[in-house]
Amino acid sequence: MIQEIRSIKDKAKEMVEERWNEFVELGRNGSEIDLFSELSFCVLTANWSAKGGIIAQKEIGEGFFTSDLKELENALRKVGHRFPVARARYIFENRWIVGKIRKILSLPIKDAREYLVKNVKGIGWKEASHFLRNVGICNISILDKHVLRLLYKYGYIEDVPKGWSKKKYLEIEKIFIDIAEKFEECPGKFDLYLWYYLKGKVEK
Repeated sequence: MIQEIRSIKDKAKEMVEERWNEFVELGRNGSEIDLFSELSFCVLTANWSAKGGIIAQKEIGEGFFTSDLKELENALRKVGHRFPVARARYIFENRWIVGKIRKILSLPIKDAREYLVKNVKGIGWKEASHFLRNVGICNISILDKHVLRLLYKYGYIEDVPKGWSKKKYLEIEKIFIDIAEKFEECPGKFDLYLWYYLKGKVEK
């Protein structure tokens, strides 16, 4: 697997670095509303798609924080979200975190992730990892179904989990981190190369 992904590294490198710099910039200089928008993006992509989440984020913008619940539902219907009512409710009820996000990001990575999983609606281990990576934290793995299927295909894991416990996520994350080290990239950035390998593009 590593050799195959290395074959696209030179081609993908510029796009990966450009996207990574966007993540770092958001983490360093984004406002609390910007960070909440990214957190909401990660809520939306669960059981949907990064492409759809990007479109929704562009359409809704600060409305993740300012729109009323019905407006949020309608906005998500407009962009074709599979679960507009449930996701709008999650985002609406997560607004308490605005003003606290940067403080959470100052915690050790494992503590920040666990806090998000325990306290933010619509955020599990994968989504918390996704958000932290998207604000420039690199030593973290986004174990979505595409990544898991690839790990299974190449024999790194025995099966594709249907759900996550903390123990199971950390167990497979360790495998992913070891692979990323062999690829000579941190896991958060290695994930972008994986996406290019799978999809021919770098999303987020």
